[in-house]
Amino acid sequence: MSEQVYNSNAIENSTLSLDETEKILLQIDLDRFISERELFEAKNLARVVDYIQPKAKQQELDMNTILFLHKMLISNIRDEIAGRFRNKNEWVRVGNHIACDPSHVVDNLEDMFIRYQSTPTESIIRRIALFHLTFEYIHPFVDGNGRIGRVLNNYLLIREGYVSMNIRFTDRKQYYDAFNEFDPNQKTSIMEEIVGKAITNSYHKRIAYLEEKEIVTLNEFAKRNKISHPNLINKANRQTIDAFTEKGIWKIGI
Repeated sequence: MSEQVYNSNAIENSTLSLDETEKILLQIDLDRFISERELFEAKNLARVVDYIQPKAKQQELDMNTILFLHKMLISNIRDEIAGRFRNKNEWVRVGNHIACDPSHVVDNLEDMFIRYQSTPTESIIRRIALFHLTFEYIHPFVDGNGRIGRVLNNYLLIREGYVSMNIRFTDRKQYYDAFNEFDPNQKTSIMEEIVGKAITNSYHKRIAYLEEKEIVTLNEFAKRNKISHPNLINKANRQTIDAFTEKGIWKIGI
């Protein structure tokens, strides 16, 4: 929970550390002042992440669900825009990209759903990558698009029987590169790589714990086996070994 909340908010420029995020979710006082917005960003996103775990198994993702999740996310932050799509004259710009006309948001989202639902036999990695890029390209809300978009990725993954994934803040540059690649010609290769590695990371972690393996850091694993630690980190980043991140540290089950 805390890792998903921390990483998703950090991608959106939150100043909270992982440790601070954990303290907020455990209702422990922080050692410094933070804005009310950052406080609610952490608490609200945690509520949304928790909510979708059972909900995704019970109900297909639809427009009303997206609006409800957005209301949960933005409440007490910007109540005037919580739980609604952009209205007339509410234009948004992300980098060099100007999102679609507000009057076209609903139609574009419906097309996005049709495209996703019409490819059930295609790789889940490509389907999620395309869905996420398309959602962010539409940018249906005034605020909260990135966080909601990453929540929707996991809603769809859980709905289809996969584990949820965590796009890491440390991968933010590559994540933004994926949007730049998609913008001119709808290419999804960079986002597919991000999604594929993130899902694999989640499976490595889950399997290691379910099989009750001894969990050690890659640094400790390198020392025990007299292997180059930098080489292991490179393999972990490529997900060519069964390593996973936990609280920002690479670990492995042995």
